[in-house]
Amino acid sequence: MAKKPEEKTDAAKEAPKAGNGAQPALNVLTQYVKDLSFESPGAPQSLRGRSEAPAININVNVNANPLGETDYDVVLTLNAKAEAEGKVLFNVELVYGGVFRVAGFPQEHMLPVLFIECPRLLFPFARQVIADATRAGGFPPLMIDPIDFARMFQQRVAEEQAKGQVQVS
Repeated sequence: MAKKPEEKTDAAKEAPKAGNGAQPALNVLTQYVKDLSFESPGAPQSLRGRSEAPAININVNVNANPLGETDYDVVLTLNAKAEAEGKVLFNVELVYGGVFRVAGFPQEHMLPVLFIECPRLLFPFARQVIADATRAGGFPPLMIDPIDFARMFQQRVAEEQAKGQVQVS
C-alpha cells in the first residue's frame, strides 16, 4: 500500500537535528552568470580541422560570501584555454554564481557545505554555459569532466594551514 504524501518515513523521523533544533536545509535561491568571456583570437584560421587534439588547460576556483544570517553568495570561476601549435585557439572565462540559503547546519559543517556542496550544485549549469559558448564559437562543445570539490577543499585547507605555520620574523 502506498504511503500518503504527508507521512514521513522512519528515516525522516529519526534524522539528526542540528545544534539549533532545526533540520539542516540547503536551498538554491537563484543562479546567475556574473561574467562570461569567449575569445578566439585566431578565427577563422583556428577553426580548421586538426590531426591532434589541442592542449586544454582548465582552472577552477570557488569563493563564498555571506549575504545575511543564512544566505550566501557562492561563486564558481572556470577558465579554459585551448592551444595548438603554440597558438591560442580559444579562451573562455566564466564566473557563475548562486545564492544559497544554508540553515540548521552545525558551524563546523558550514565551510564544507559552502565550498563542496554548493559548487557541486552549480557545476552542471556552469559546465553547460561553457559547452554552449565553445560551440557558438565554432568549436566542438567543451564538456568539462566532473570536479572533485571535496578534494579541492581539502587542498585549500591544507594550503591555509601551511601558510599559518610559516612565521614572519
